[in-house]
Amino acid sequence: MIEHKTIVVTGGAGFVGSSLIHTLRRTTDSRIIAFDNLRRRGSELNLERFKDSGVEFVHGDVRLPSDWESLPAFDLLIDCSAEPSVTQGTTGSGWPLIENNLVSTAHCLEAARRNDAALMLLSTSRIYPIRSLESLTWEEQETRYAWLDEQPLPGVSSQGVSELFPLQGARSLYGATKLASEYLLQEYHYLHGMPVMVNRCGVLAGPWQMGKVDQGVVSLWVARHYFEKPLCYKGFGGTGKQVRDVLHIDDFSDLLLEQLKHKEKWDATPYNVGGGLSSSTSLLELTRLCREVTGHSFELAKEEKTSEVDLRIYLTDNSRVSQEFNWKPKRNMQDIVESIYHWIDQSPPGLQKILG
Repeated sequence: MIEHKTIVVTGGAGFVGSSLIHTLRRTTDSRIIAFDNLRRRGSELNLERFKDSGVEFVHGDVRLPSDWESLPAFDLLIDCSAEPSVTQGTTGSGWPLIENNLVSTAHCLEAARRNDAALMLLSTSRIYPIRSLESLTWEEQETRYAWLDEQPLPGVSSQGVSELFPLQGARSLYGATKLASEYLLQEYHYLHGMPVMVNRCGVLAGPWQMGKVDQGVVSLWVARHYFEKPLCYKGFGGTGKQVRDVLHIDDFSDLLLEQLKHKEKWDATPYNVGGGLSSSTSLLELTRLCREVTGHSFELAKEEKTSEVDLRIYLTDNSRVSQEFNWKPKRNMQDIVESIYHWIDQSPPGLQKILG
């Protein structure tokens, strides 16, 4: 593995950022700094964990150039700071989303350039256009919708979407800000020779994710079943058959460690990263799994209207990243749900209050 003297993780007190930090703490001798504004409820609970494991915390906002001045020199920046909800920006001003996701990336790039550092961006599968994805051929099965092998567009099959899928079209303002961020990384790599890595992540899940209705669906589903709180199947007729693939955060952390071994591949090439078809679920299937694991069962509400930014199906084709880094997910949906359940069950009352 390439050793870095000092690693800064923006959004470091969030779910993905803190999870990567603890993996790096266990596997490297690097100085690790979590940089976060603690805006997300529950993120403050990571501060004690950082203190216990010897991780430094700097309170700051990536959108403010002055806050970057409080950081020491670093040689690797992992950018996990973003507004992760695809529904943000669908009503009202889009500027907060643009500022959170695109302007913040520009500040990250400038900070990395000044420090002659490498940069990893957590991008998203949402960079792929909505109408193109919704134009794909599918069938309705007993518990889910499924893509067929023969498709009208390149870069997709029943196994999922690859990096060859066409990018023309609208993708949500959230997806647009992340794709624009990818383009900025490409330019900095070209102009400055900056080592950059782009991971287009699908749904990530696992312990310490404070799931909400618009983000962190698997953790939300497990927590609502644990506490027997209401849930709703939204969109596509309220059937609950819409499908996503899910990647356990520990599998993503394993990929990070593999990518750190290959400096020659930090060239702005985007990688689709997800659980793939073998670790996918519909909401209906997720409900059944949560009932099995928690022992709690209740009726879910239904809302037939579909959001303009929702997708019937999204699956990740992991072929490129798997081949280039000799990596593949080890954990399936059962593992993911059980890990979240045990984390909630063993959590102190203060954390359970946030989750419930």
